[in-house]
Amino acid sequence: MAGLLSGGAALSPFLRIMPPSEPAQTGKKNILIIVFDALTAQNMSLYGYGRETTPNLQRLSERAIVYHNHFAAGNFTTPGTASLLTGVYPWTHRALQVAARIYTPVRSHSLFHAFARYHRIAYSHNPLADRLFYDLHGALDNHLDVERLLLNSDGMIQTLFRNDEDAASLSWARAVKQEPIGGSSYSLFLPSLYRGWRAGQVEDLEKSFPLGLPFIRVDNYFILEDAVDFVSSELGLSPTPFLAYFHFIPPHEPYRTRAEFYGRFRGDSFRPPEKPTDVFGGRTRTRPFLRAARREYDEYLLYVDAEFARLYQQLEDSGLLEDTWLIVTSDHGEMFERGIWAHTTPVLYQPVIRVPLLIFEPGRTSRLDIHTATSAVDLVPTLLSVAGEAPAPWAEGTVLPPFGQAADAKRSVFALEATANRRLAPLTIATLMLIRGRHKLMYFTGYPELGADNQRVELYDLQADPEELENLASSQAQVTRTMLDELKAKLAEVNAPFEKASRSRGI
Repeated sequence: MAGLLSGGAALSPFLRIMPPSEPAQTGKKNILIIVFDALTAQNMSLYGYGRETTPNLQRLSERAIVYHNHFAAGNFTTPGTASLLTGVYPWTHRALQVAARIYTPVRSHSLFHAFARYHRIAYSHNPLADRLFYDLHGALDNHLDVERLLLNSDGMIQTLFRNDEDAASLSWARAVKQEPIGGSSYSLFLPSLYRGWRAGQVEDLEKSFPLGLPFIRVDNYFILEDAVDFVSSELGLSPTPFLAYFHFIPPHEPYRTRAEFYGRFRGDSFRPPEKPTDVFGGRTRTRPFLRAARREYDEYLLYVDAEFARLYQQLEDSGLLEDTWLIVTSDHGEMFERGIWAHTTPVLYQPVIRVPLLIFEPGRTSRLDIHTATSAVDLVPTLLSVAGEAPAPWAEGTVLPPFGQAADAKRSVFALEATANRRLAPLTIATLMLIRGRHKLMYFTGYPELGADNQRVELYDLQADPEELENLASSQAQVTRTMLDELKAKLAEVNAPFEKASRSRGI
C-alpha cells in the first residue's frame, strides 16, 4: 500500500544532496543545456527536412549559432550522454551497453567537475541518463530525481533498490502493475488499486493526447509542459552562476504528440527516398510501418518545438537569457529507413548519429551557420572556453568555432557503437565512424551477420550524397584506404590499454 504513494514526494528531501560547491564567481554567465532525447537533425526543417517540423526553432535560430554537421558520439542514450557529460568518446568512458556505468577512472573528469565554482543542477526523464548522473553525483549540487516530473512513477523502487533495480522493478511490476498486462500477478488486489490510482492521476490530461500520454517504463507518464514550467521555476530560484543540464525524453518513442499536432502530416505529399533494407534491419520493420512511425515522430517534433519556444519565451521574459548561454542538442538520433526503426542498431547512418546543436549566446541578435563537422565531445571544452574557465586536459574534443580556432574542414570526427563488445575488453565487435571533410567512412567488424570475414566498409560523399545511397568504398579506393588506415590506427590506440589489462587478467 505504501508503494502507491508518490516516491518522489516522499523521498526527495533525502535525495537533493547538495555537497558544497567552491565559492561562486561573480560576474559569470549561467549555462543552460537542454537535451531532447533521440532528436535527429535529419527530420528537422531547421536543417532542410521536407516537412515543417521545427518552425519555432527556425525562427529562434536567427539569434543563434547553428551547427549543421554535428554528431553524437554514440547511437543511444548511455554512450551518447556519457560523451556529452565527460567530453570523451565511448572508447574512453566505456559506457558501451544499455545502463552501463562510466569507467571509474573517467568519473572524476566531467562537465560538472570542471565547473566546480558554479551551482550545478541535473535532471533527466530518462533513467539511463539519470543513472550516469549517479556516477558523477559528487560533482552535483542538485541532482533532481527522475520522479520529480512524472505524473505517476515507480518512485521508491528505483530509489530504494538502485543496486538491485532489475529484480525490484520486476517484483513491483508483477505485484502491483500486473505486467505484462493480463499476465499473472503476485497480488490479488494491489493491481486494481494501482490502476484506479493511476487513472485518477492522468484522466484529464489524456484528453489532450490522442495517442495517450507520453511515458517511460510502461506507464510512468509525463508532459513536456510540466518540464518547461519546472525549468523556469527552478532556475529562477537557483544561485548564480549556475550550470544546468536538463535532459528530456521527447521525442524519444513512444511518439505521443499533443492533440493540435496529431494528424498534421497525414496524407501530405512528403516522400522520403527509398533505401535498401540493411542486413541489420528487422524483418518486421516494413516500409508501411516505418512510414507510419516517421509521421508520428515528425508530429511529435512539433510538440517538442512548441514547448521549447515556450521555454525560450519564459526565459527571455524573466531576463535570464541576458546572462545565460543556452545550448540545445541531443544525445543521438532516430531512424526510419533500411528496415531499421529507432536507434538501437549497429549502423551509424546519418539519421541515428547526426544531431542538432544550437548555441544561443547572451546578447547575440544574428545567426551564424557552421557547416564543418563537429562532435558532442566538443561541448565540454567549448563551454569552459566561453566561460573563461581552465581547459579540461582530459577532453577529446576541441573548442567549437567561432570560439576557438577557425573551422577545420579536414578535422576528424568519430563515433562508436559497441553494444555487443565486452565493456572493458578491446573493441573487436563494433562499428566505428570517421568523418573528415566531405567523406564519411563506416567500419563494421566482428558481426556474424556480415559473413565469413565479419567486416564491412562503407564510404559516402556527404555533400554529393547526403542520403548515403551510393557506397563509394570500391570506386574511391584511395580515399577509403586512407580513412580506414586512420580509423584502424585510432582503434589500435584506444584498444592498447584494455589489451594490456586483458592480458594481465589472463583473458
